[in-house]
Amino acid sequence: MRDTLVLRVLKLISWLPLSIGRIKGRFFGWLLYKFNAQPARITKINLALCYPEMNAKAINTLCARRMKHLAQAVFETPLVWRKGNPWVTNKVVSIRGLELFEAAIADERGTILIIPHQGNWEVLGLWASQHQAMTSLYDPPRIELLQEWIKTSREQSGSTLVPTNVRGVAAIIKALKRGEITGILPDQQPPPESGEFAPLLGVQTRTMTLINKLLQRSGAQALMCSAIRIRGGWELHFLPADEALYSENIEISLSALNKGVESIIALAPEQYQWEYKRFRDRPTGESPAYD
Repeated sequence: MRDTLVLRVLKLISWLPLSIGRIKGRFFGWLLYKFNAQPARITKINLALCYPEMNAKAINTLCARRMKHLAQAVFETPLVWRKGNPWVTNKVVSIRGLELFEAAIADERGTILIIPHQGNWEVLGLWASQHQAMTSLYDPPRIELLQEWIKTSREQSGSTLVPTNVRGVAAIIKALKRGEITGILPDQQPPPESGEFAPLLGVQTRTMTLINKLLQRSGAQALMCSAIRIRGGWELHFLPADEALYSENIEISLSALNKGVESIIALAPEQYQWEYKRFRDRPTGESPAYD
């Protein structure tokens, strides 16, 4: 019953115009900050870890801004799922680094779009799949009733979704060898067998090895990407990946990956997912980050 209610609320929200949804999102985000809800508490912990030079006032200010963007994402994403393309593409107000994307898809090698959890990553995936065949891993949401809605939204632009298992990874490698693109969210907490520690903003962070494995096995190239929330829609950013990302040395490659994530965060720190428990796993001897 709870899942049904959540689905109904999200579908109701999906009918709000983008501007109205964002206004409501800013209000609910203010409430999250005002009442120090869990997302706000986790955000403050993560900011203190990553920016030790930042004083309490600055952390609180950035946290308040983050909560507003978090809630805006909650309000606008159902609209993105319902509308899909061409509406999403029409809401891409500007693109920075478009020449990098165009050069990548013109190359016979496949391309891995590395998309940190910032702004609205659903927008980036829908926009990109309009320009090149796209095969991506799909991890169904915890709310089962949402699965078909999200899956349909992503596939309607031409994207092929594959499961997050060995079979899915094999399908991604084949797609990249065909010259297709894929989108990978690089800043999720991987299980110990799928990640190693590397610095992220000065904090040793368990980091996924999947991207390095895909690059090594497919010969693909990579771009750092983000869809930043701006007035009227989104601004897409494409940044070159550090050459060290392609290193066979996993330590060097993962450090380069996280440097790329840092470059995306720097575009709009208030739009990054600081409320996620990114530092749950700590190196031996270090104190837990969260209670």
